[in-house]
Amino acid sequence: MEKKYLLTLFFALAFFTAFSGFGQNYASNNSIPQNIENLSIYPNPVSNGKTFIYITSKLNLTKSIEFYDVLGKLIFSTVLTGKELNISNLSKGVYVLKITESNISETRKLVIK
Repeated sequence: MEKKYLLTLFFALAFFTAFSGFGQNYASNNSIPQNIENLSIYPNPVSNGKTFIYITSKLNLTKSIEFYDVLGKLIFSTVLTGKELNISNLSKGVYVLKITESNISETRKLVIK
């Protein structure tokens, strides 16, 4: 009789221990944002010999901007404190911009015709 109780107790503990790892993970709603809010680059595509683009966001904080070519090579890097960025030194082509504002980074494509 004692063996049945020990065996039942063992299986009950094993059952509850096995399923205790399958609980639901409750993440807090105070997560760190992964995107720069209202990030906008215009005009895009750039044409007609324009030499400036405008990069804006909701907070309009200082932004670190890196230009990469389609092969992933860093072409140009700058820090933008306003909205207007001079692109006159860039030739026609497709670029990938990595924009970082307050430790949040996003990538966007820029086409210069």
